[in-house]
Amino acid sequence: MTEDRNRLGEETSPYLLQHKDNPVHWRAWSAETLALAKERGKPILLSSGYAACHWCHVMAAESFANEAIAALMNQNFVNVKVDREERPDIDHLYQQALQLTGRRGGWPLTMFLTPEGEPFWGGTYFPPEPRYGMPGFADILKAVAELWREKPEVVTRNVTAIGDGLNRLAETAPAEPISPELVETIGEKLDGYIDRVHGGVGGAPKFPQAASLEFLWRAWKRTGRASYREAALTTLDHICQGGIYDHLGGGFARYSTDERWLVPHFEKMLYDNAQLVDLLTLVWQEEKKPLYAARIEETIQWALREMRLSEGVFASSLDADSEHEEGKFYVWTAAEIDAVLGDRAAAFRAVYDIEDGGNWEGKSIPNRLRGMDLLAAEEETALAADRSRLMTARAARVRPGRDDKALADWNGLMIAAIATAAQVFERRDWLAAATAAFDFIAAQMTTADGRLLHSYGAGRAKHMAVLDDYADLARAALALHEATGETRFLERCRDWVEIVETHYRDMRTGGYFFTADDAEALIRRAKIAEDAPLPSGNGAMTQVLAQLYHLTGEERYRARAESVLAAFAGVARRGLLGYSTLLNGAETLRDGLQIVIIGERDAPDTEALLHVVHHASLPGRTLAVVAPGAGLPSAHLAAGKTQIDGKAAAYVCRGATCSLPIVEAEMLARELRA
Repeated sequence: MTEDRNRLGEETSPYLLQHKDNPVHWRAWSAETLALAKERGKPILLSSGYAACHWCHVMAAESFANEAIAALMNQNFVNVKVDREERPDIDHLYQQALQLTGRRGGWPLTMFLTPEGEPFWGGTYFPPEPRYGMPGFADILKAVAELWREKPEVVTRNVTAIGDGLNRLAETAPAEPISPELVETIGEKLDGYIDRVHGGVGGAPKFPQAASLEFLWRAWKRTGRASYREAALTTLDHICQGGIYDHLGGGFARYSTDERWLVPHFEKMLYDNAQLVDLLTLVWQEEKKPLYAARIEETIQWALREMRLSEGVFASSLDADSEHEEGKFYVWTAAEIDAVLGDRAAAFRAVYDIEDGGNWEGKSIPNRLRGMDLLAAEEETALAADRSRLMTARAARVRPGRDDKALADWNGLMIAAIATAAQVFERRDWLAAATAAFDFIAAQMTTADGRLLHSYGAGRAKHMAVLDDYADLARAALALHEATGETRFLERCRDWVEIVETHYRDMRTGGYFFTADDAEALIRRAKIAEDAPLPSGNGAMTQVLAQLYHLTGEERYRARAESVLAAFAGVARRGLLGYSTLLNGAETLRDGLQIVIIGERDAPDTEALLHVVHHASLPGRTLAVVAPGAGLPSAHLAAGKTQIDGKAAAYVCRGATCSLPIVEAEMLARELRA
């Protein structure tokens, strides 16, 4: 008989280790755990969450540390704890299952499964006793245990209904291609959901939704429709000036609990910050707003200072709580500001909305929502000094916990964002940091046969990669190839794309599965095209394939991208919203601009042309810098193009044609504006 005890102390996930001292006999998800449930004939209680999750902490303190509740769990269930970031395959599957029961998903996720892993009931957070109109967790445990023992026919009926629903969700069917007209219809619909006063989609709570904002930005660049531009700028202005942004230390919180972007849910996730840096860089290239440049620099510096691990990769998140109180690390009283800043306090408080009575629960969240623009340079310099003094004072507080595991896909997003910003703002130090993170993953989170692993922590890489890992890191490889010209990045991208084609492709109906064909078998293999807080893997892969096609001219990449788009055309048409990454990939494939510069990368004439490209907002464009005599692939539109009279020359290609050679920076700027 297997010993009954809490086994999470054997794990590397910071979230699982948070629960290693619970009286619950927790186990990690494994084939051994499922076999134990079958041997004992007990249902599985699956609890999924993550280290920065406030309500996960609450349920842990209220229920999982409660001896009486733990006894009920241990007596009636095989209890499984899942870090949803470490095992997104498991979490996504059972989040879908919960939603099929008519309940909203979220964390902590609480699901009850058969020993075979089939879900039959679930929810999210439950209080220990009835509260907030919710049943108590102890009562739920008793009721589900009784249901399992006394009413197996109900369990079977639920399993069948949920299983049928999961099967339907996994199906894709051929449909009319994603047409330019459909993309415009979706753009108009999304534009109609934008809050014109505060920005963002709908009312509270508000999430940044970077992919949707990029979709609107692309729509403006494509159509010239002013409302699209206004939607993106209004949203970004309020996000950058609101309390969702940490005005002292940099970095964005996960979402705002109110419509004004004032009160954040204070956790900071690597993926949100990566996507916002990327989007702000794209928009800055057009608008040149000092506010956006400041937030890009501050957020990258935050990532390098607070999120970079000793290995060079980036940690996953910072907790919302410190000392068991959400936001305590970040908020201030007026008296605290006065004590630190002295005669500068009044000026700082006026700009950052620090009131005597506070702006949230008696304290103040620093924000600049009273004005969307930065002040004069002299005033901003003084405010920067104020912030530095407050940062020093804040450093003495108990810091929120950091989830130190590195995830391949989230790192891919941040590497790509930093590499792109490094080119635009000419920061070699940023490029070096992005390269170091990429090189660590390529060396230490990769198996001997070139397969990626998803998670790294405590000196160990583990768990077979999901589609998002390959897609986001392939995109990072393309960004580094563009920034450095090193072919090793392009070759790594091509290798990963072939692994995806071999192990993730749905050969029957197209598109890519979330998990590999030789990964641990779950009850279903999901195919995901809809964006969540993270861009969908199928959408990101479409963009990677489109860029590879434009870079190389190789038809196989175009065909694969079109196959993905065809597989999800039906769901995108029905869903309309939520498929921005996929639709952005469709536009890149159809209309992507290709810019080729023939010249020595570090030569002044090449750098002058590059400066123009880096200061133009051209969503979905590809850029290649080719040394004289090196040549492009024979299938590329610009194959055979050369320098002109020994000068670096740019060629701008779209569709089946390329421009005449351009050697003057101003002429290139005019061509790109056109």
